[in-house]
Amino acid sequence: MSRISVSADYDATPEQVWQALEPIETHVEWMADAETIRFCSAQTRGVGTTFDCLTKVGPIRLTDRLAITEWDPPRAMGVRHVGVVTGTGRFTLSPLDDGRRTRFAWEEELTFPWWLGGRLGERVGGQQVMRRIWAGNLSRLRSRVEAAP
Repeated sequence: MSRISVSADYDATPEQVWQALEPIETHVEWMADAETIRFCSAQTRGVGTTFDCLTKVGPIRLTDRLAITEWDPPRAMGVRHVGVVTGTGRFTLSPLDDGRRTRFAWEEELTFPWWLGGRLGERVGGQQVMRRIWAGNLSRLRSRVEAAP
């Protein structure tokens, strides 16, 4: 299992960051590795929401099935990966500077199948490549959040 974490500080309140984070269908607009999201459940918000995310990293494309396991606005969103790649992930929003700024932390524990390199794929692809991609994702989200009125 590979543990990956990135974080970024935003000049926005946790509520403002949550407004950009809550609509799961818009994650493809700031996540470079997410191409499309298709909901599998009738609900699109909250615990129990399930969706397929077509994910692309370099030449590798796969469908990641995710289930929302935690929904605590404006503090946390948790997911369980139940597709080809398995594991858990969590976004946390922590107030900084009396709530005027926010630290966004993204943590994942993922297990890759043997045909994606297993433990070596987790170490190289997960910890190095994914950390770089997700740091870019948080930078793109920062641009969206800080540009919002």
